[in-house]
Amino acid sequence: MASLGALETALWGIVTFSILVVLHEMGHFLAARAFGVKVHEFMLGLPGPALRLHTKNMDWGVTAVPLGGYVRIAGMEPGSEDELLGAALVAIRDHGPMTEFGLARVLGVSEKRAEAIATSLLDWKAVTADADNRLVLTVDGDIAWLDAEGLASHARKVTYRGQSTLKRIAILAMGVITNLAVAILTFTLVLSIWGYYERSTTIEVVGADTPAESAGLQAGDTIVAFNGEAIERWDDFLLLISATEPGDDAVVTIQRDGREQEIRALLGDLDGHGFLGVTAEEVHIRLSVWESVKESFHYVGLVFQTIGRLFDPSTFQGTVKSFTGVVGVSVMAQEAAAAGALSYAGLIAMLSLSLGVMNILPIPPLDGGKILMEIVERLMGRPISRAVTLGFSSVGAVLLFALIGYVMYLDILRYAV
Repeated sequence: MASLGALETALWGIVTFSILVVLHEMGHFLAARAFGVKVHEFMLGLPGPALRLHTKNMDWGVTAVPLGGYVRIAGMEPGSEDELLGAALVAIRDHGPMTEFGLARVLGVSEKRAEAIATSLLDWKAVTADADNRLVLTVDGDIAWLDAEGLASHARKVTYRGQSTLKRIAILAMGVITNLAVAILTFTLVLSIWGYYERSTTIEVVGADTPAESAGLQAGDTIVAFNGEAIERWDDFLLLISATEPGDDAVVTIQRDGREQEIRALLGDLDGHGFLGVTAEEVHIRLSVWESVKESFHYVGLVFQTIGRLFDPSTFQGTVKSFTGVVGVSVMAQEAAAAGALSYAGLIAMLSLSLGVMNILPIPPLDGGKILMEIVERLMGRPISRAVTLGFSSVGAVLLFALIGYVMYLDILRYAV
């Protein structure tokens, strides 16, 4: 029975992450197609063996490891273009289909360079390989009299690199925009129709043998500030205490019998961050459509605020410990699905929001990092070298996977007990 429960949790995790990835990658895909950029693949899962459906223009499919996903867009390879790309297109046009060896001979270059040129042209979808592995020109339009530069420019129009900087940034940003738009729309719909239950800032229960009880906090007290920072909502309190450490000396400002007073409490330990030991009253909130929109943007602001704490050394550790990774999300997805469609939709919205905000960080290989590279290239007036681009992406990937691995480790500790 335990193994069946674990399998169900894993399946809900896969389904949930698949939905999030499809939403994100669909944003990139739709933006690319809107600008006339060709797309090779829309795949669900990590690169590798896959079940594919080949349509006229691209492949759709699911890989052997259905975690994550990607859209492979023509012309997104980093680094400078080979100056002989146009000459290669002219050679294939004028001499007919040819192998990479034949292309090397016609261009007077090494086979290794001809292979790299062919790889770029295949990525552009300017050529394709026939049954005999010969390169066949596939560029549309009246190209019979174009010279090398003109033919390369014509072929490049349907690639990512052939777009203006603003259009390239739009393609990169559309995944994040889609995540945020889906989250805001879902939150607005759910909140305006059903409303939500929210914990107020008034304490309902003070846990026995907790720091709150020791400090003298009582049921009915209303928390108005924590360590000098105003508390307007219970989420504000949770965000602030998640950034504390066990053993911290906290100052809780409360309102009791119409008067404010400060109470000092020595925080306990909860999942590696500070713990007070109070539960707030829960009230049902009903909102208008406009109020729901504002509440949705409030959620967006909270997530940005949480991610921003990663860049503050004093709050980094506590913030990371409050994160939920792959294991935790899978458990939450199973529980939300069991609670009903409304709960599951709310979870998808919150995860979509978190994914969008994380992806906008200026760290390669995240979308924000790629946008930063595009801006730098525009300021430099030339492409960043392939080696530098891959170097930055590798460093960023190592940092991200280290963070993901650490959060997963915390998940295991949290759910193994």
